Amino acid sequence: MKRKIRTPYFEIGTKNYIYGDKVLEYAIAADKAAEKYDIDVLFITPAVEIRRVVENTKHLIVLAPYMDTLRPGRGMADILPEALKAAGACGVVVNHCEKPMSIPQIKKTIDRANEIDFLVFACADTIAEAKAIAQLHPDIINPEPSQLIGGTGGGVSDMGYVREAIESIKAIYPDILVEQAAGITNGQQVYDFIMAGSEAAGAASGIMNAEDPIAMIDEMIAATRRAADDLKKLGK
Repeated sequence: MKRKIRTPYFEIGTKNYIYGDKVLEYAIAADKAAEKYDIDVLFITPAVEIRRVVENTKHLIVLAPYMDTLRPGRGMADILPEALKAAGACGVVVNHCEKPMSIPQIKKTIDRANEIDFLVFACADTIAEAKAIAQLHPDIINPEPSQLIGGTGGGVSDMGYVREAIESIKAIYPDILVEQAAGITNGQQVYDFIMAGSEAAGAASGIMNAEDPIAMIDEMIAATRRAADDLKKLGK
């Protein structure tokens, strides 16, 4: 069975900002914060770091940043889905703007992921792309304008985009989780997006380029907890 995710959750992407022991250091910090605040945390890390992260943490939901769709056998240098699962990954990212995929590729990858009970975390740029990907029924969609990714766009998604994305995706499959992540650099933005209707928030450069990344991990996961508590008070 696929790993269940409690909402609101928080997602951390390391990309290739860090590697080696630093990945493990940040993973352990995220794991401690996940336990401290009782929040599910998705941790997306390069394939070569998955096993070590999984073996040294207890609470993280670890995802691979990409996989190919081959089966065991030939395929030198391709990333085998079964190998990711054996390393401890619970799912995979598809169609990030730094690793874009065509709609047929996305469908093939989602189908392959479903074969091994992998969560599928799909990225989309525009509302139109989010709606097209939603038809393929991934577990999560992260609609994020590509110009805001990586801290280069000077801001975060506006709330109009956020609400339209959520409504458009939920109209197709209400059970798809919708996250916002592009451009997030502090805990208040995490809180604001979740209170606006997102089931999660996430960050990569906002953590990796922070003055104190470990403190920022704690701040953002704490903000997720605060939003969860406030939503409960509101009966949502």
